[in-house]
Amino acid sequence: MLLARHWRAAYDYAAVCLVGADDPAAMVTAAAFHRVLGRPAGGALRPQFLTAVRETVKEWAADDRISLLLPELRKPNGGRGLRAARSVTPERRQLAERAFRALPGASQCLLWHTEVEAEPITIPAGLLGVDTPTAAAALEQAREQFRAGCVRAHRELAPGRECRYYNRLLDVPIRRGGALLPDVRQHLAACRYCRHAAEQLSHFEGGLEFLLAETVLGWGARRYLDSRPGRGGDRLARPGRPGVRPPGGGRHRPAPSGRRAKVIALGVGVTALALLVTVLVAKGWSADNGVPAPHATWGAQVH
Repeated sequence: MLLARHWRAAYDYAAVCLVGADDPAAMVTAAAFHRVLGRPAGGALRPQFLTAVRETVKEWAADDRISLLLPELRKPNGGRGLRAARSVTPERRQLAERAFRALPGASQCLLWHTEVEAEPITIPAGLLGVDTPTAAAALEQAREQFRAGCVRAHRELAPGRECRYYNRLLDVPIRRGGALLPDVRQHLAACRYCRHAAEQLSHFEGGLEFLLAETVLGWGARRYLDSRPGRGGDRLARPGRPGVRPPGGGRHRPAPSGRRAKVIALGVGVTALALLVTVLVAKGWSADNGVPAPHATWGAQVH
């Protein structure tokens, strides 16, 4: 059930990247699962699967042989556009990316499932094997860890002494909801780096889901947010994603061509391999995050 939930989310994002194509989205999802489960790393699983989907689409779109068989990869608002993107993580999300990667896996899990997926706290609590009050308290700690990490990243990556000087002068007024000092505003007018920092910090006062989704996914983050059931998203058919349905839906479709059939068969094989890897790693790997079970230290420092 747990991996099925991750599969549905990864499939939704694959459909976003491929503009609603069902069979290629299933194949991308299978390849992404194989990539992640074949080399489990620390951190929350859901962002790992989604990132693997993005990287798979980008790599396949750059391969002329694959894109010939899957024309969806050549669409400018799908695979081709992702391949052409200079960076999958926007420059204005540089600090948040560094801070999120430094978080413990449990904190990533709590933030992603509550903020991005808009799921109740009981969902990440179950994934982490803790009770709801413990998870709720840890979520507040995770938000603070994430914010502190952004402030620290602003100081550590600052291009000059002046930017480092304005580090706390940016954070404290934004946190308290007050106005920035005149000299801070003057600095922001001339410094794009600090403008980006101020904008990222502002999301902690509302809109943290956008900051997280754009930080981890970059490409298609807004459309992925719109697809989430917790936000009222519909996985079946929505404007901008015609005909997107879960694999095996009841919609009639013509039989695939010979080349297409080979690719679909390859996708089925990769799916089976991913499931086999899942069984092999299940014994020694945490269900969602590779983090210690309930006795984990929730208040760990952000390194």
